Amino acid sequence: MRAPVTRFPQHRFPHQTPTWVGLIAVAFLALGAHDALGAEEVEHPNVLLILTDDQGWGDLGSHGNEVLETPVLDKLAAEGVTFDRFYVSPVCAPTRASVLTGRYHARTGVSGVTHGLEVMNAEEVTIAELLGKAGYATGCFGKWHNGSHYPFHPNGQGFEEFVGFCAGHWTLYFDTQLEHNGNEFKSRGYISDVLTDRAIGFMEANREKPFLCYVPYNAPHSPFQVPDTPYDKYRLKGLDPELATVYGMVENLDHNIGRMLSTLDDLGLREKTIVIFLTDNGPNTKRYNGGMLGRKGSTDEGGVRVPCIISWPGHLKPRRVEPLAAHIDLLPTIMQLCHVAVPSSLKLDGVSLVPLLEGKTEGWPERTLFHRYARRGKDDASMAVRTSRHRMSRKSKKQPWRLYDMHTDPGQKENIAKENPAIVDRLGKAYAAWEKDVTKGGFGQRPIEVGHSQSPAVSLLAPEAQMSGLHFHGKTGWANDWLQGFTSPEATATWPLEVAHPGTYDVTIYYTCPAKDVGKVVEARVGDANLEKPITRAFDPEEVHGPNRVGRKEVGEKKWAALPMGSVTLPRGETKVVLSVAKPATDDFSVKRVEIRKVK
Repeated sequence: MRAPVTRFPQHRFPHQTPTWVGLIAVAFLALGAHDALGAEEVEHPNVLLILTDDQGWGDLGSHGNEVLETPVLDKLAAEGVTFDRFYVSPVCAPTRASVLTGRYHARTGVSGVTHGLEVMNAEEVTIAELLGKAGYATGCFGKWHNGSHYPFHPNGQGFEEFVGFCAGHWTLYFDTQLEHNGNEFKSRGYISDVLTDRAIGFMEANREKPFLCYVPYNAPHSPFQVPDTPYDKYRLKGLDPELATVYGMVENLDHNIGRMLSTLDDLGLREKTIVIFLTDNGPNTKRYNGGMLGRKGSTDEGGVRVPCIISWPGHLKPRRVEPLAAHIDLLPTIMQLCHVAVPSSLKLDGVSLVPLLEGKTEGWPERTLFHRYARRGKDDASMAVRTSRHRMSRKSKKQPWRLYDMHTDPGQKENIAKENPAIVDRLGKAYAAWEKDVTKGGFGQRPIEVGHSQSPAVSLLAPEAQMSGLHFHGKTGWANDWLQGFTSPEATATWPLEVAHPGTYDVTIYYTCPAKDVGKVVEARVGDANLEKPITRAFDPEEVHGPNRVGRKEVGEKKWAALPMGSVTLPRGETKVVLSVAKPATDDFSVKRVEIRKVK
């Protein structure tokens, strides 16, 4: 017998004043949760929330893909509730922020996928925090991508258990280094299998209490690495190596999702568990996607329309939902299904989809959804407005709006903006008001917090640095890249810090260099202290790219040498770390990260 869970008291959370965007959410929650609010103790269902990475709408057999085989997901769709028009953000981190908070990503501080722009504000209230306060066990197994450092880390955002990685992508999918609650460990096997094993273990360990098991897989995101069996299967079907790898990765995911569902059956928890499946954006390569325009990174239909399945046997009947829905709706929907009240102070953008899950479409309001993606944090952005009939989009404010009738032109081939100026004007004004509202809190790179007892050691990563005279090894500066170009004393890497607790901190540089750089002096200015240390040994291992099926854009892996710089005393407040080399080094001198560790 699973113990009932007492409701948690409503807390005040530090969000903005209510806005017009959140009013509809408040109304739905007030109407939809009334049946459970009177009970002090109720049974709470489990939640298995599955999110895959770069799997497009067309990457399902049930969506008309005649090559890819996804029997588990096809069966889940046939027996559950599917959404015909379900929307997310154009790229990874923004979608994750919206799924976790029920709010448009721009409100949460997330505007990109790297250089700190993927970090979600610590004060955001996540579904894990809400369900955790209601007595749920909470676990995250996979790619986080909303902040690597505490309190932005999963353990600081409500997840008691975290196994996976926090970066935007990973470099190696076999026998790779992963993290368990801040501690690295060497995994064995293919990464999707490993993450599934950990998720299954979590569900087994918490069978006697309600749980939230969030599984944000990193496949089929590149690099394109997959076991032989699924790869060979699709190569024999005549696919090129890239597509065979992508489809092999998706089929592997399908198999692993089946393993989790079988575990729920074996534990007798299937009818006590809400299973939700969705993907984070459109496909990451040119492949079948139902004839839609755009793919990952685009605010057109193909970049943001994804599969979404909600399954709860014995509670939700199979049906197809036609009205628009989005990632921002999942939190309020889950909260209502779990009979957990949302604090009135928490202002959501999403609405509960429970009426649609139950087939109650009469009186459902017409909705307008918005998309915005500013590449690399630029002020300008690609943008779109979606209503039940129209999609209006443009890649920049410098360009005119393009308008499409999605009923008659789902492939967005005929721009009808000139023939419909009134619609363009109305939707354009709606977008402008929405953008002004969701961006008023600002976003961009913020100081890295150090000194928390929950995370004594903090790594200042290369992509988080503000560079002067330097460059990235991989040119793009995506996750896992490193710094090069210390060929002048004026070349610097700077990391803004926020010291949460004053004390003594050890500083260590992780580097590689050829023999020519031995004797060069590394300088680290940390607050008011200036630390200097000569390089005493060369360390220049080869870059390992892993078992890629096709060429990769991402950097590979390297081993790194530690250069202890010494200790500094830091007061509470803002400061910075500035790294340089006193005498010019070769361009091959590389820095992966700077570790700041509180020792007392």
